[in-house]
Amino acid sequence: MKTYSPKPSDITRRWWVLDADGLVLGRLASDAARLLRGKHKPIFAPHMDVGDYVVIVNAKNVRLTGNKLDQKRAYRHSGYPGGLRSQTYREYLEARPSEAVRKAVKGMLPHNRLGRSMLDKLKVYDGPEHKHVGQNPQPYKREDITR
Repeated sequence: MKTYSPKPSDITRRWWVLDADGLVLGRLASDAARLLRGKHKPIFAPHMDVGDYVVIVNAKNVRLTGNKLDQKRAYRHSGYPGGLRSQTYREYLEARPSEAVRKAVKGMLPHNRLGRSMLDKLKVYDGPEHKHVGQNPQPYKREDITR
């Protein structure tokens, strides 16, 4: 039996909406990364982008467990010597909640060109409205896709 490798004509992409209201950041990010990679599909191949589009709404209402709001820090570097900046996740979520969610999902994708192309299919919004109504995205629930 030969190894199956999906062809571009075999790939069908769906749109999913994840409501982050009251969800734990890491669990939300792992579900989004799973959909972006296409691991829920029977034609999954680790060397190809077979995943779906993911729209995350209500990113400002995501939560962290334990003391992570005050102890976990978000780092960024300007590229210059001494350019390392950090802030707590409480400050980060107040200032840019959509970027906090995007950063969590990015860390769960491959760290190469393939992961960057998967991240382009992620759309994150702070509030409940999004501009992808024309694509008819389906609401995602954990029970929809078997693990």
